[in-house]
Amino acid sequence: MAKFQKISLFLLRVSLGWMFFYAGITKVINPAWSAEGYLNGAKTFAGFYHWLASPGILPVTNFVNEWGLTLLGVSLVLGIFVRLSSTLGAFLMLLFYLPILQFPYPNAHSFIVDEHIIYIFALLSLGSIRAGRVLGLEKWCSDLPVCSKFPKLRDWLG
Repeated sequence: MAKFQKISLFLLRVSLGWMFFYAGITKVINPAWSAEGYLNGAKTFAGFYHWLASPGILPVTNFVNEWGLTLLGVSLVLGIFVRLSSTLGAFLMLLFYLPILQFPYPNAHSFIVDEHIIYIFALLSLGSIRAGRVLGLEKWCSDLPVCSKFPKLRDWLG
């Protein structure tokens, strides 16, 4: 991989990571934040999203949302567990995309594809090309003794 490609990949990974980290940590530190309004406004699969907003499930939904985004961001910025976090992050983005979709319009200015779809494909691309090994911590982590003891761990690291 050429130097320019490595730098571009690094900048994409870190900028996406920062965006997800910021989106998550601002929810973590804001005690008034809740996904309830977003979930109750679901246009597609409304029953499922209303269930996620129900009083017994909402604290778990909020926790997964807040910390999922935050940890996805940390993973991408540091370049560790990128394959695992990218896959989980793409699933999370799909869960964010579906409730706003009034097929084929996710919003007034989009036709099928909106930012969530772009995030999904960017995350899947980062995971598939082992982006954490490019100026990230995955190479170092994969050389740790624990990875020799548990070789499958290397697959999740990237």
